Amino acid sequence: MKNVVIIGASSGMGLEVAKLYLERGYRLGVGARREDRLQALQQLAPDRVVTQAIDVTDADAGERLRELIDKMGGMDLFFYSSGIGKQNRLLAADIELNTMNTNALGFARMIGEAYRYFAERGEGHIAAITSIAGTKGLGPAPSYSATKALQNNYLQALEQQAHARGLNIRFTDIRPGFVDTDLLNGDFRYPMMLKPGKVARQIVGAIDRKRHVAVLDWKYALLTALWRRVPRCVWRCVKL
Repeated sequence: MKNVVIIGASSGMGLEVAKLYLERGYRLGVGARREDRLQALQQLAPDRVVTQAIDVTDADAGERLRELIDKMGGMDLFFYSSGIGKQNRLLAADIELNTMNTNALGFARMIGEAYRYFAERGEGHIAAITSIAGTKGLGPAPSYSATKALQNNYLQALEQQAHARGLNIRFTDIRPGFVDTDLLNGDFRYPMMLKPGKVARQIVGAIDRKRHVAVLDWKYALLTALWRRVPRCVWRCVKL
């Protein structure tokens, strides 16, 4: 029976993935800012779900993650699904800074703590939901696309470091396109929306196969491959 810790399990893809791992009979340690939402998840399997209030923007979030791991009796897989994102065409300062605080500082704080735990243990698996938005700088969402690029590179850097240190730590960078969750609820209708249930199954499959990078789904894999080939002088003229 594996121990899986999921940060951001109160809603969205974190919740969907948590349900799949419960169906497999795994033990879960789930953390989120809104602990009350985790109670409903715990009721699905009270003997296999441990909850912990964790706000990734708090300075003590790493310590609270360690507390959750201790209550679990250890961790085999760390799955990170916490983050925020908004379009910000007028570059409102609060949106930019809040996004940076959550998606950059919060991400590094939690992924770093999981990495240090697995380094002490000698092995483990870190998987995180980033985004296709990290492929290019996106004018409608500057801080979001910038922080997603940071996340992509941070995971890649840790993977290189772990290999150099001889640590058996695996990494899976999961880059979904637009998923129909609360994160994207708003006035703007995003194209090629993906169904959360299907994406969750693809995520678990990518982790099972120990994929290094998984772009979900195939339509977005083709789209981002195209984006990478667009020269900067052309990209800045693209209207999004």
